[in-house]
Amino acid sequence: MQTEPEIVQRAEQPYVAIKASVTMETIGTVLSQLHPEMFAWLDANGVRPAGAPFSKYNVIDMQRELEIEVGVPVAEAVVGDQRFRPGVLAAGNYARTIYTGHPSGLVDATAALLEWAAKRGLAWDASDTPQGERWGCRLEVYETDPREEPDLNKWETHLIFRLAA
Repeated sequence: MQTEPEIVQRAEQPYVAIKASVTMETIGTVLSQLHPEMFAWLDANGVRPAGAPFSKYNVIDMQRELEIEVGVPVAEAVVGDQRFRPGVLAAGNYARTIYTGHPSGLVDATAALLEWAAKRGLAWDASDTPQGERWGCRLEVYETDPREEPDLNKWETHLIFRLAA
C-alpha cells in the first residue's frame, strides 16, 4: 500500500550516519547490521535521536554498487569520528510518499514515485556520474520500530526525494 505522492517542504536537519557501499544483494544484511550499531553509538555518546532512522542513497548504480548512509536525525550537530559522520539534510522541496508493507516492495514503491514525478515534469536533485546517479538527498525513512511491530508487512517507510531547485 502506498499513499499518493505529494510535494513537501523540509527544513535543514542535522544527522549522524555510517557510510557504506552495498549491492542490491547485500543491502538488507548491511542495514540490519548498521542500524543497531548506529543506535549503540548514539546511546554511548548521550545523543538522542530527533526522528526515525533512515537510509540516504548518495550514489545509485543498481547493477553494480550503491553508496548509502545509514543515519539518524539529531537535534543539533554532533562531533562524530571516522566511522560515525555528522551531516546535514538539505532544506528544500521534496517529493514524498508513504509505503506500508514488506521492505521487498520498496523497489516498486520507489519506481512509482519516480514515475509520478516524471509524469509531472519534476526534476530531481540528481546528476549522472561515472559511478552512477548522484543524489543530493534521497531518503528511506523507517517509521516503524521493529521491536514494537515485528510483522514486516505492517512496516511504514517514507520515501522522501529532494527536487531540483
